[in-house]
Amino acid sequence: MKCSKCGCLESKVIDSRSNEEGTSIRRRRECLGCGRRFTTYEVIESTPLLVVKNDGTREPFDRNKIRRGLIKACEKRPVTAEEIDRVVSDVEKQITNTLQSEISTKQIGEIVMNELKDLDKVAYVRFASVYRDFRDVTNFVEFIGDLERIIKEEKKS
Repeated sequence: MKCSKCGCLESKVIDSRSNEEGTSIRRRRECLGCGRRFTTYEVIESTPLLVVKNDGTREPFDRNKIRRGLIKACEKRPVTAEEIDRVVSDVEKQITNTLQSEISTKQIGEIVMNELKDLDKVAYVRFASVYRDFRDVTNFVEFIGDLERIIKEEKKS
């Protein structure tokens, strides 16, 4: 940090404290050139994650939208609130780990479906029916046929 009095780039940290929320660190420094003391703040730089919708519009990522969708899909199923919260956290972690500043709803839907497939097959089909926008019974039959093939392959291995 450059000293505002003498312009020296060398300083030492005398004291460090985080704020109450733990979102920043306050550092007391002493310039090694002139001895002047000053305060700096260190915060995590975060880039907001934007979701690109099917119509091309963008909106900030909202984990509550995923949670609401999962609650609907898991309605009247033996899935606990803790399991839903775990899936939401896992999905959010996978999305943020892509290190992209934008992600499509299609990518988010695929991640959610992969998580649901292992959690509850009925909820998986329910979510897929909305996410993939099934128009008629034929779409359901094809999807369930694919799911049955996947289940049979998993049992074989």
